[in-house]
Parts: sequence; structure tokens; C-alpha cells
Amino acid sequence: MARSTRSQDWGFPRWRGYGSASSSATQVRMCDRHGCDQPGDRPAPKSPNSPERWYFCETHAGEYNRNWNYFEGLSAEEAAAREASERRDAGGFAESKHHGWAGPGDGSRSRDEMRALEALGLEADADFDSIKLAWRRLAKASHPDIKPGDADAAKRFQTIQAAYEVLRSAEERRAAVNSATMDDEPAKTRGA
Repeated sequence: MARSTRSQDWGFPRWRGYGSASSSATQVRMCDRHGCDQPGDRPAPKSPNSPERWYFCETHAGEYNRNWNYFEGLSAEEAAAREASERRDAGGFAESKHHGWAGPGDGSRSRDEMRALEALGLEADADFDSIKLAWRRLAKASHPDIKPGDADAAKRFQTIQAAYEVLRSAEERRAAVNSATMDDEPAKTRGA
């Protein structure tokens, strides 16, 4: 009898097994935590900047991460220097997070800020003093104490309050970023 050259791969469903034909057991790495019998499939660094890893189960990986101290082994001055260095390196991300990436306007305001300015009847280039003035004027005009029982006025007042909160928090973020940038400037000039 002639040997068959026909393939047993018929598409889906497969009529033959996946992978190798051997049916030997696969070796599973166990959790590195003493006494644990779960598979250790979550790597964790043994120390900062070390290529060596522990392999924990999900439960012990969570416990390890809760107790992880990034600055372990460093003095207070070294830890502060490392934190300042890493904050300086990530400063561009912190500075640009309020832009809202590809939002409308000139790029200095997010989409939410633009909607809030529109709710207050202001232009995109309005400064925070004019935002405060517009907010006070509109809030007084539609305050529920001034117009009791007017549902439209109450809704307008809520919209005005929400718009002001968006703009106020954005202004506070910008002020914090600017003060952090100003604090970094003397350190950069000292090192030069």
C-alpha cells in the first residue's frame, strides 16, 4: 500500500493537534514566595535598576507592589536629588497636560475650557480676571435666590458654576506648572 501524502490540516476545526506532537508536561515556574504553590507569572524587580526579577503569583505581586519602596537604600538627600531629577525630566509632560492635545483654539486651552468660555460668553483669549467678572455677573443674574422657582435660571446657574470650576482648576494647574518651572530655572543656571 502506498504511503498517503495528503495533509491532515483541513482548516477549522483542526483535525490534528497544535504545536509539537509530543505530549510531555510543560514546566511552570512557581511563585518565589516561600510556601506558595501558585504559578509565578508576574515579574517584579529585585532592586531598582536591576535586571534580576522575582516571579510572584497575582496575590503576592500585589503585596510586593504595596510594600515597594523606590528609594530604598538611599539617604534622604539622595532620594530628594533623584526625585528632583526625575521630576525635571518629566516636566514637559506635566507642563503640557492641560493643553488637551489637539483641542480647539490656539492650543493653550483644552476643549472643556473652550466650552466653559463659550458658556460664559467669552472669547478664547480671555484672561482669568475677565473670566471672574463674567462669572460674577452671570451668576448674579440667574441665581436661584434672585429668581426663585425659575427652572431655566437654576439650570443656567448650574452651567455657569460648572464652567467657572473648569476654568478655575485649569488656571490653578497652569499656575502650579509655572511655579514649578520657575523653581527649576535657578537650579539649571547654577549647574551651568
